[in-house]
Amino acid sequence: MADAHQKHHDYHIIDPSPWPILASLGAFVLTFGGVGYMRYLHGSEFKIFGLNLATPWLFFIGLAIILYTMIGWWSDTIKEGNSGAHTRVVSLHLRYGMIMFIASEVMFFVAWFWAFFDASLFPGEAIQAARVEAVGGQWPPKGIEVLDPWHLPLYNTVILLLSGTCVTWAHHALLHGDRKGLVSGLALTVALGILFSCVQAYEYIHAPFAFSNSIYGATFFMATGFHGFHVLIGTIFLAVCLLRALNGGFTPTKHFGFEAAAWYWHFVDVVWLFLFFSIYIWGGWGAPLSHG
Repeated sequence: MADAHQKHHDYHIIDPSPWPILASLGAFVLTFGGVGYMRYLHGSEFKIFGLNLATPWLFFIGLAIILYTMIGWWSDTIKEGNSGAHTRVVSLHLRYGMIMFIASEVMFFVAWFWAFFDASLFPGEAIQAARVEAVGGQWPPKGIEVLDPWHLPLYNTVILLLSGTCVTWAHHALLHGDRKGLVSGLALTVALGILFSCVQAYEYIHAPFAFSNSIYGATFFMATGFHGFHVLIGTIFLAVCLLRALNGGFTPTKHFGFEAAAWYWHFVDVVWLFLFFSIYIWGGWGAPLSHG
């Protein structure tokens, strides 16, 4: 196969892929488009080299490029795997890539936990005069009603723990050649992921505080909101695996796509447990509970 490729590209072992450069272009456009979109919403300009980029269109163009790249790149990866191109070395490197990706996601959430604990552990720090004035020198801040952790948050905790059990069931079923168990476990996991998102959306709608009216609301919505976004990504990831399983994809020895989705989902579960205990329980301790 390598010799055949070298006939067309003497300086390449394999055919060059357009996806890395296209992904970079999409990320570049999406970044500037996101800034321009926020400036557009606030009615201000965002000029670069005399061009006003304060428009929503650049953001959606970048998003379209990213989505197109994701679909094309991952489709090629699946085709390569089905054709036998994923050798032991390639499979190992795919696993290293997924591990590094999850590690980067861990550090992403460290930033939001850091912001929350800095504000909650030092609400009366003298050097932070504006913070002391904003929170009244206590945490949760004065006048804040918090969500009851033993209501919807506990419900969502049970949902995610059940979903983690279901995806593990699906994995073990696949390893033992049980296609029905694989499909059933994945279908239940996807359904529970959708249910989690619906419950969180209801919780946000009825939250007694807003993003912009306190540091409590800002740190709460940034941490739990980005987790909710990751739940949405994980649900889509697993839904694609479900479709592949229904079409006869995956074997007991070749199923890294599903394995990567399961790793990601377990990571999402663990992050939620930290959120539940630190933000919902400990972070709201002593404040009046909202019964709305």
